[in-house]
Amino acid sequence: MIKNLIKKLIKKKLKISFAESCTGGMLASSITSISGASKVFNLGLVTYSNQAKIKILRVNKSIIKNYGAVSAECCKAMVINLAKISKADINVSVTGIAGPNGGTKNKPVGLVFIGVKKSNKLVIFKNLFKSKSRNFIQKATVKKTLKIINSLI
Repeated sequence: MIKNLIKKLIKKKLKISFAESCTGGMLASSITSISGASKVFNLGLVTYSNQAKIKILRVNKSIIKNYGAVSAECCKAMVINLAKISKADINVSVTGIAGPNGGTKNKPVGLVFIGVKKSNKLVIFKNLFKSKSRNFIQKATVKKTLKIINSLI
């Protein structure tokens, strides 16, 4: 699936960038593990802490204060600001709770937001992966994100 995605991106001359939180660089790694990735991969940021989201991605502090780092609002701000920094054709942001701890009743382990911005189109996907396994949630997030990107190009 990743090889085909990279071929598609190359064929359409599209550059892609990521701002990752809960996946900790897995998305960027999944792309860069394939030969030819340098033709399409532009930038990968792992903004794991709230501080990094605020300082590097310029997510407004009030968004994190009012909605939390794991929210559609934060995911949207991450992807919009990534697009400004990267100037890539496709920008992707991921924020969530990979577990096994850190979940609450309102924001359970497995809650992940994926944001994709391609030119003027911006979509935010809310996912709830039904597993308490950190590794499973991270891998499922990467797989789902790659599927979304593939469907949008």
